Amino acid sequence: MSSASTDATPPTRGEAPKSAASVSNFIRQIIDADLASGKHQGIVTRFPPEPNGYLHIGHAKSICLNFGLARDYGGVCHLRFDDTNPVKEEVEYEESIKEMVEWLGFPFRDKLFYASDYFDTLYAFAEHFIERGLAYVDSQSGDEIRARRGTLTEPGIDSPYRNRSVEESLHLFDEMKRGLHADGAHVLRLKIDMASPNMNLRDPAIYRIRHVEHHRTGNRWCVYPLYDYTHCISDALERITHSLCTLEFEAHRPLYDWVLERLVESGKLPAPNPQQIEFARLNLSYTVMSKRKLLELVERGYVDGWDDPRFWTLAGLRRRGYTPASIRLFAERAGVSKAHQWIDMGDLERALRDDLDAVAARAMAVLDPIRVVIENYPEGHSEECSAPVHPHDESRGRRSFRFCREVFIERDDFMEHPVKGFFRLVPGGEVRLRYAYIIKCERIEKDAAGNITTIYATYDPATKSGTGGRNVKGAIHWVGRIDGVEAEVRLYDRLFQVENPDAGEGDYKDYLNPNSLTIVRAWLEPSLAKAEVGQSFQFERNGYFTPDCKLSAAGALVFNRAVTLKDGWKPA
Repeated sequence: MSSASTDATPPTRGEAPKSAASVSNFIRQIIDADLASGKHQGIVTRFPPEPNGYLHIGHAKSICLNFGLARDYGGVCHLRFDDTNPVKEEVEYEESIKEMVEWLGFPFRDKLFYASDYFDTLYAFAEHFIERGLAYVDSQSGDEIRARRGTLTEPGIDSPYRNRSVEESLHLFDEMKRGLHADGAHVLRLKIDMASPNMNLRDPAIYRIRHVEHHRTGNRWCVYPLYDYTHCISDALERITHSLCTLEFEAHRPLYDWVLERLVESGKLPAPNPQQIEFARLNLSYTVMSKRKLLELVERGYVDGWDDPRFWTLAGLRRRGYTPASIRLFAERAGVSKAHQWIDMGDLERALRDDLDAVAARAMAVLDPIRVVIENYPEGHSEECSAPVHPHDESRGRRSFRFCREVFIERDDFMEHPVKGFFRLVPGGEVRLRYAYIIKCERIEKDAAGNITTIYATYDPATKSGTGGRNVKGAIHWVGRIDGVEAEVRLYDRLFQVENPDAGEGDYKDYLNPNSLTIVRAWLEPSLAKAEVGQSFQFERNGYFTPDCKLSAAGALVFNRAVTLKDGWKPA
């Protein structure tokens, strides 16, 4: 069994700073009262994921809350895997969870635990409950147990095995452990109250038979404890002070307390018991949070794996270009309450913009290029232009790119038949190429389908940026052919077209956004040729982008759009 410690873990690089001025909430008020009364000398929290899927943005709120409270109060937070169901667990999921917790900025390596660490103790405690007449082996089928459980308005019916003798239950439980019975043949149930108005107290099952190899304990066990039984005991063994969970576990709290109170009164566990506290889970618009549905989207190919940048898994958000700081900021802004939360996707996007605006290097990139030939500029000639890496931080230096006879501009920066208020390039009109010269459109060339293929322009050599001279109303970004870099750019959008895909009459998959990914061939300024995975850039007027961590690592130059520059999303 792992030893649990209450030594504070110091912050590390990338970790959110301690927030002494954090907005108070009901959980902080409980902690403050417990510390003031002397009930606890320090706090210990835990984040207890099941290794049966990838973490998503809803888990990020719990991670930030548990680790953040421990940090702010000088305590510790444990990462504890609830690995009690080997049927659904995979090492891949476990490793991903570890990676994402650390990526968010919360160290845990000296506070890593597993429910399987306690399998011997959990089994011994189960025997103790049988010996006290507080548990029995039930030999009904699962359907029979469900049929006798009762309803919210009708009490349950006692199992015909409820009064099985202590000796017989101990004997059968031992046989279950030794693998002498098939899956489903028996379960171990607590003997509480089949007439309780709380369904969770109607003789809940605490052990079931599973002839499945466990990824940590191998084939040693044929019986595995259930979550409600395992979780409270694991908390107590690790001396967790405040066990934070979402509101759906509120009705489970009486069972949590029932188990621990009887183990404390028997001297099996020390007092005080951990306190379970529930808070509202985070629901994000334009998503579904069900693990079953997330798995279905992955397995049926609606997304390209758990780290698809359209996904709201933490792996997907990281690949798309979200930063740990932006997710911590989002979780902080979402707050903590008892009321069910429905957070707009725009709030998550806004947190990313607010984080990246101050740190992302700027660059010019043309995502829908149209060729411009500057006819009065000498062929084979070019000259250096430059711009600040960041407009508000001169210490970060400048980036260079070359002006030449042939450049690319955005297709929507030209309008053959301009509307009122359009101040970009038009036939016979002038516009400034940012950090370079003013050009004038002289004529255009079209293909057989009527699409503009080339703009022929002239430039005014007396108007180079930074040298004074006249100005024009419009300024557009551009990339020169001589040193520009061609690259694939992936424009990701929301995976669903409606705010709540679960609320519709049809299948939630009916609301998938067919335009959730657009792939374009773009021209980028040369500074982006050496962009590294994990770096963020603001493509001027286009949004925030980052190299794709999978595709770029394989040798290709591929950028993902993390978020646009402005709010105001509308389905296409």
